[in-house]
Amino acid sequence: MIVSIPLNLVVEDSLSEAVLRRILRESRSRFDVGCCYCRGGYGYIKRTTPGFNNAAKGTPFLILADLECECPPRQIAEWLPVPMHANLLFRIAVMEVESWIMADTSGFAAFLGIRESLMPLNVDGVADPKQSLVDVTRRSRKRALREAIVPPRGGTAKVGPDYNRWLIHFVENYWSITEAARNSPSLERTVKALAEFKPSWSVQWAATATPRRRHDRSTEDR
Repeated sequence: MIVSIPLNLVVEDSLSEAVLRRILRESRSRFDVGCCYCRGGYGYIKRTTPGFNNAAKGTPFLILADLECECPPRQIAEWLPVPMHANLLFRIAVMEVESWIMADTSGFAAFLGIRESLMPLNVDGVADPKQSLVDVTRRSRKRALREAIVPPRGGTAKVGPDYNRWLIHFVENYWSITEAARNSPSLERTVKALAEFKPSWSVQWAATATPRRRHDRSTEDR
C-alpha cells in the first residue's frame, strides 16, 4: 500500500503529454496524473506559468516546454520572474520533445524500418528536431508511416496528417527511455529531476490521504 500524489501536467501538445505520462509510468513514481493543461503551443504556457506557480501552493505541477531561447535557465527566468515554488517542476526539452523521441536511435530506426546510421547524432544539438524527424521518416520503407508523418508535397503543412498519432503510438509502446536518456542529456536531467522531486507538502498530505494500491503501470491502460 502506498499513497499516490496527484501531479498536474502543463504541456504544449498531446505528444508532450504522452512523453511525460510514459516517463512517469516507467519510473513507477508515487505520482498519478491529475489534470493536464494543454492549450496548444508555448504561448499559453508562457502566459500562464506565473499562475501555475501560484497554484502549486496547493498541488504539484510539472511543466514541459520546448526550448525557445538560447538556454533553459534563461527561458525559465523569463517565463517565471518570481521564485519558483517547491511544488513546481519546470523542465525544458532541448530543442523540442522530438529530440527526446529520436534519442532512442535504435528503437526509432527500427520503428521506421531504416538503418540506425541514418538517425541524427547529438539530438540535443539538432536545430530543428521536428524537421529532422520528418526527414528521416522520408527514408522509411513503411508507406503508412511516410504518409502519416511526412507532409504532402506542394502544401504548407510542416508535418503529415497523423504525425502526433503515430509518434504517440511509438512513445507508448516502443520508446526506450533508458536508451534515449543515454543520448539526450536534456532528457536525462528531466528523468533525474522527476525522480528527486519531493513536493514540500507531500508528507503532511500523505498522512491524511487515502492509501491506494500501486498498479503495474507497465500493463495498466491509460
